[in-house]
Amino acid sequence: MKNKWSAAFQLAAVYVGTVVGAGFATGKEIVEFFSQFGVIGLIGILISGTIFAYLGSKLMRISVKLKARSYQEFTIFLFGKVIGTFINSIMLIMLVGVCAVMLSGAGAVFEEQLGISKGIGVIFTISLSLIVMMVGMKGLFAVNTFVVPIMISFSFILFFLSVQLPEFIVHIFAFTNNSGWKSIAAPFSYTALNLSLAIAVLVPAASEIGDDETVKWGGIIGGIALMFILISSHFTLIMLHDVDGYAIPMATIMKNLAPQLSWIYILVIYGEIFTSVIGNVYGLERQLSGYIKLPSILIIVFIFFISYMISFIHYGTLLSFLYPLFGYISLVFLLILWIKPIPQDQW
Repeated sequence: MKNKWSAAFQLAAVYVGTVVGAGFATGKEIVEFFSQFGVIGLIGILISGTIFAYLGSKLMRISVKLKARSYQEFTIFLFGKVIGTFINSIMLIMLVGVCAVMLSGAGAVFEEQLGISKGIGVIFTISLSLIVMMVGMKGLFAVNTFVVPIMISFSFILFFLSVQLPEFIVHIFAFTNNSGWKSIAAPFSYTALNLSLAIAVLVPAASEIGDDETVKWGGIIGGIALMFILISSHFTLIMLHDVDGYAIPMATIMKNLAPQLSWIYILVIYGEIFTSVIGNVYGLERQLSGYIKLPSILIIVFIFFISYMISFIHYGTLLSFLYPLFGYISLVFLLILWIKPIPQDQW
């Protein structure tokens, strides 16, 4: 039983690490979907956390029942062969786009926070990713298990520092002019985007564990952890004036509130971006290997090359355009996942 709980927490860490990528760790994604909407954004976070826990758990339980090796098998189960194949093609484009956002985010950390060329940052990230990916899924588990608890700790440190600022309560309950249909759609498009992208990692990870009870709790724990990180990050971000003007607002807040910890936090942000790069490329390689009969390392190099070319678009521009677009496209995935029963089981 002890080993099951250990595996559940490891899987939860992978879940959190996959979702907490370039946009989440830097704060840019949270601003885009939640913080710009004020108190409506907070309600959206509570809705998102509930969806993450329920549907994330269900997604992984289905993966175990199907013994699915890749998200391709999972989407064919959800949508059928014809529509599933079409969805997989869209997913392929989305994953490449998100990999580009991750690499661009890594470059932005080097450029905005370290004063080093964005290109050097992107190439360094690709090189480090190739080294870790040679270890396989064990490398992904190891990196996430190390980075995610540190990320959660820093999120709560910033939260407790933000609580002490004047007019904190006023900011929490403030309404903004941005509140409209986008603020209502945001929690659903946000969870749809992240769950549809996370299947590239969660499906093979859950199948490798292979135990229904373990992956069920891994999904629930991961979803709850994501909700608390979102809440603490949101409470921190709303205290930054002109928050949407920064590419990496969380690092700016850390420099303002706890400058002595800012360099460590930049490393943590980079670590989260790094884990998401590995996770997405791993999922892409799994799918492409079914179509392209080449060694895995060559497929991975090809993925990185395409992502590298796209990553030189400005990070903020890339995220603000691609993430909401992919979120709306993914809403159909969220709906079908909610409707579809777990095979040979009752939820």
